[in-house]
Amino acid sequence: MLYRKLGHSNLHLSEIGFGCMSLQQHQQQHNTRIIHHAISLGINFFDTADLYDKGQNEITLGQAIKGKRHQLIIATKAGNQWRPDGSTWDWNPTKQYILSAIDKSLQRLQTDYIDLYQLHGGTIDDPIDETIEAFEQLKQAGKIRHYGISSIRPNVIRQYIQRSSITCVMMQYSLLDRRPEESCLGLLPQHNIGILSRGALAQGLLVNKPPKEYTGHNPASVQKAAEAVHAVSSQQRTPVQSAIRFVLHNPAITSAVIGIRTMEQLEEAAATVTTPALTEHDFQLLSGSIPPNRYEQHR
Repeated sequence: MLYRKLGHSNLHLSEIGFGCMSLQQHQQQHNTRIIHHAISLGINFFDTADLYDKGQNEITLGQAIKGKRHQLIIATKAGNQWRPDGSTWDWNPTKQYILSAIDKSLQRLQTDYIDLYQLHGGTIDDPIDETIEAFEQLKQAGKIRHYGISSIRPNVIRQYIQRSSITCVMMQYSLLDRRPEESCLGLLPQHNIGILSRGALAQGLLVNKPPKEYTGHNPASVQKAAEAVHAVSSQQRTPVQSAIRFVLHNPAITSAVIGIRTMEQLEEAAATVTTPALTEHDFQLLSGSIPPNRYEQHR
């Protein structure tokens, strides 16, 4: 496994991150085996959120990493508050809520600190300074080592660059969603802020799912992108690995967080780092297969 430094932090993340959201509920033994195998393959970055499975996802990860916590970089998120009846959740980026949410996450993860605590979204209308105060307070208290945001909104990201000491931004990025290229992938490295990608496979549309409308691309364009991914693949690199390689081709990306549910998915994703990098021809074929999409809102 290869590792990249996360922004201005002292954290070195595996190029392939483990997205825990896809783990199956009530399958603890199965999930533990997958997580342990991921660690054996060199993956040291695990990303979850208090929203996933109403906190059960954090519990699953916490149980699986007992005795291995010191080897790992654990990220979780806050900002989405479940209603008491469990019917849905509400956006709550207030200082009071974040300061209360952290203790529940620490308990579920069975740890006394979180390496990377992220705001799970964000709008331009949020009390941004209040949110930042909460993260800074948690950092001073030693409950978190670093903080960041999980957002695709350029107007929000710019505010956090100017007003906070965020370490990173997590954003959706793939051949079918190249909106981050317009501004964020160039802007964030200028401020020594790392970028975590999610959605490299575009819900499987780049690999094996039937084409459909996605991030402004019509089904025909989605099909062209998938065909390009298959065209640059070979016995040395599967379509899954080619789609991930497209993301990692950009040096601004610290880690590609891949949602993993099965052992087979894990092994294929982790093996990406042993496959040939995209050649310039491969990259031009992929990037030229469809026009890049742009942000229509939140600019």
